[in-house]
This record gives sequence, structure tokens and C-alpha cells, in this order.
Amino acid sequence: MMEGHDTGLFPLWLASSLLLGCGVSLSLGQNETEPVVLEGKCLVVCDSNPSAEGGVTSSFGISVRAAGAKVAFSAVRGTNHEPSDMSNQSMTIYFDQVLVNIGNHFDLRSSVFLAPRRGIYSFSFHVVKVYNRQTIQVNLMHNEYPIISAFAGDQDVTREAASNGVLLHLEREDKLYLKLERGNLMGGWKYSTFSGFLVFPL
Repeated sequence: MMEGHDTGLFPLWLASSLLLGCGVSLSLGQNETEPVVLEGKCLVVCDSNPSAEGGVTSSFGISVRAAGAKVAFSAVRGTNHEPSDMSNQSMTIYFDQVLVNIGNHFDLRSSVFLAPRRGIYSFSFHVVKVYNRQTIQVNLMHNEYPIISAFAGDQDVTREAASNGVLLHLEREDKLYLKLERGNLMGGWKYSTFSGFLVFPL
């Protein structure tokens, strides 16, 4: 036994390590509000005061992602050409089918993605023009401002595609959507797609 040291900590951590190696779950209380939960080989720090961003942060400075951190969507346009009657004024590209919408943060009616939390997001889109001898331009809009664009302007090609992708640092409730600046898009057969997902929260 060593003088001047809390001898109760060594056996406790030794026991924790041995139990983890055997795949046994163990719960150790640091205090009444911040237990340490050991599950298998993963250390998860729980806090009774989750952060406003939906994660959990302990006094150890370890942030644990909550289940709500899963955000992903993918939408397609299966009918009609663009611009449609709905988009003649705003030139927003509307989508009529959702393939994935984890978290339900992509609104199909407005075809706008609303960021649920601050973080780094990935977005991509792919569109096909209807006619030759025309140029199409599509912008990814972030809160009414264009972030990236895609062009297709080969005069001899009818079904020419335009696509682009980007990583963005978004704040909570930022809005993302596609805007058709010029030309006409092919609507049928799901040629136009718009997808995005949360890479990691901040």
C-alpha cells in the first residue's frame, strides 16, 4: 500500500480493464450526475445536461453524438420538365420523390433542406438538360445565396448532364435548395437528383 495515494482507485480501474477485456459491461459513478458507462470496449460518458446541439458533453471534455445526429436525404424528380408551373417565379427546382430522408429535414413540398444543427455537411446534385442548342445553369443556394454552380452547354448534345458537390459549414436552420438559373431540365426517368448528409456536428 502506498502512502499519500487513494488506493481504492487502482483496484477499481484494474477491475474495469479486466471486465472490458472480457466484454462485460460496468457502470462507474464519478458523481451523482456524471456516470461513466463502460459497454464492451467502448467508453461512453453520460451527462445529465446535454448540449443545445443535441450531443452530450461531460466534464472530461468528451462529446458523445446523440441519435439525432444522423441526417441524410436524397431526392429525385420523376415527372415533367423544369421550369414547371411551381417554379416559374422562384426558379426553385422541385422534387417529387424522396429516396432517403433520415431525420425528415428535407421538405419535399418546398424541396428545401433545413439544417437541424451546426456542422459540416456534404451536398451533391446531378441534372440533365432537355434540348440541344441551349445552356443550363443550376446553383446550389445557401440562404438565398449561390454557393456552387453547374453548367451544361454543348450545342450538339441533347441529354447533357451537369453536376457538382461541396462540403459546407452550416449553422442550425440554414436552408439549402437548387435553383435553375437558365435552360430546361429533363424531368422524367429520375434524371435530376439532389442529396446531402451531415458529415459531423460541431
